[in-house]
Amino acid sequence: QVQLVESGGGLVQAGDSLRLSCAASGRTFSMSAMAWFRQAPGKERDIVAAISWNADNTYYADSTKGRFTVSRDNAKNTVYLQMNSLKPEDTAVYYCAARNFNIATIDQAYDSWGQGTQVTVSS
Repeated sequence: QVQLVESGGGLVQAGDSLRLSCAASGRTFSMSAMAWFRQAPGKERDIVAAISWNADNTYYADSTKGRFTVSRDNAKNTVYLQMNSLKPEDTAVYYCAARNFNIATIDQAYDSWGQGTQVTVSS
């Protein structure tokens, strides 16, 4: 497994930007597909974005396309989520997750999880 620690969450206003970071250690990070999920109160945990081990392939949920960008720096064992034009409906706890090699879009496919970071967007 990979140990994951998220950072960068906070309270912002609608229209603002935030960048989340997820620092990894343990299993070879460069061979892991990485994903960001989020969970709002009373709702299921949903995928936000994902990136393959070599960054050749990315995935975005429809609700985040054009506003969020996932990237990774394998030299720093870190994956990022740049979030622009934030909306109140983006408010959630954001989780970083890892699995071997290829992207998956369901949370059950990921075997390593961070503790989550809160993002709150006020209107």
